[in-house]
Amino acid sequence: IFMRKFREKYFGDADFYKMVFAVAIPIMIQNGITNFVNMLDNIMIGQIGTESMTGVSIVNQILFVYNLCIFGAVSGAGIFTAQYYGQKNTDGIRHTVRFKLLTVTAITALTVLLCVCMGQNLISFYLTGEGSAESIRASLLSGREYMFLMLTGLPFFMITQVYGSTLKECGQTLLPMKAGVVAICINLLFNYLLIYGKLGFPMLGVKGAAVATVLSRVIEMMIIVIATHKNTEKNAFVVGLYRSFAIPSDIVKRITIKGTPLLLNETLWSAGMATLAACYSLKGLHVVAALNISNTICNLFHISFIAMGEAVAIIIGQILGTGDMKRARETDTKIIVFAVLLCTCVAVVMFFTAPLFPDFYNTTEDIKQLAAKLIMISAIFVPQHALLNSLYFTLRSGGKTMLAFFFDSVFIWCVSVVLAFALAKLTALPILWIYFLIQLADGIKAVIGLILVKKGVWLHNIVE
Repeated sequence: IFMRKFREKYFGDADFYKMVFAVAIPIMIQNGITNFVNMLDNIMIGQIGTESMTGVSIVNQILFVYNLCIFGAVSGAGIFTAQYYGQKNTDGIRHTVRFKLLTVTAITALTVLLCVCMGQNLISFYLTGEGSAESIRASLLSGREYMFLMLTGLPFFMITQVYGSTLKECGQTLLPMKAGVVAICINLLFNYLLIYGKLGFPMLGVKGAAVATVLSRVIEMMIIVIATHKNTEKNAFVVGLYRSFAIPSDIVKRITIKGTPLLLNETLWSAGMATLAACYSLKGLHVVAALNISNTICNLFHISFIAMGEAVAIIIGQILGTGDMKRARETDTKIIVFAVLLCTCVAVVMFFTAPLFPDFYNTTEDIKQLAAKLIMISAIFVPQHALLNSLYFTLRSGGKTMLAFFFDSVFIWCVSVVLAFALAKLTALPILWIYFLIQLADGIKAVIGLILVKKGVWLHNIVE
């Protein structure tokens, strides 16, 4: 009897896993191909030299903050989109899309302005560790060239995120995946042609990598926007979408109240991650290069818990929209257990294959060895990240965005960043121990999240 109850509580039947995989697998495929191509991009740029790789990785760290700001902006309104979809409320979905469009436009304009005015200072912030003046200068030049071209792709990226997030929240994960796969292939092809100057194309180096990325983003946006508007029967929210940008004041108020903590959270969390990288860089430029390699490889494996987190947001959000709290709690528990078990398997593969990846890079042997060890440390904590991600998205799906804000951003700034800076600046600990201890500290957050989710503070229908 005990074992039967245990299985019923923590494990689903075949139909349950089919439902989860129907949502999660297209997201995994899209993210997996994206990160695989990012890895190939990284290797291609790494063939030019360590300085080029360092400059590009710094700019990508800065743009990572922008990407997560956009993610936070669409996620805040997206909580409502998922629940409106559960209610079959097309007008509600249309209003959330308009809100997303207005918000991401403001964020993109601000980002471009900031990077144009202060781009060099932002890149220099990461070049304070040990390294020759010539290496620092070369890394800064590569970063500047890459940054200013990448800025031209931001408007296309933001529109793709608005449409893609809305489709996913409405249970349509295939179209964003298909558009993403086409864009990735374009990106990879033109990276090869423009970085190295193949088949008569100019050899542009890091500038070629930026041009290829921007081109892929234009094509991805065109595919997803055109396909969405052509299928008005399935995507009724696009009918009259641009006829007016008027949004009822009560919806604006509710999305702002629930969404602002998410926007702030993603902004501060990504800024916290960027600051963590800067803290690690205090140990030398070789650490920046090794972290770039390890982060690129780790992202390839992290698609498992990222996709499961998005599955939590979509599935649980839709169930909460129907008002069935008992089913929401039971489903959430089973998805969290599945996410942790799945990611434990991923972690084992990641740990034992870690030494293979850095050999693809044209860099020094000590950087390769350091990168491999960083990947192995990350692998140990993949199951913990799976748990944390699922807990975060659970809190968020029920509109508990302020709790999610404290759970995520406040923790990284008050614990992770402070601890990393203290260990890097005030102790002689090697980077591997510092990196391990920062990951270990996230265990505190996991305990807090488990308590909050078990209490059921997230069980709310926010669109009634």
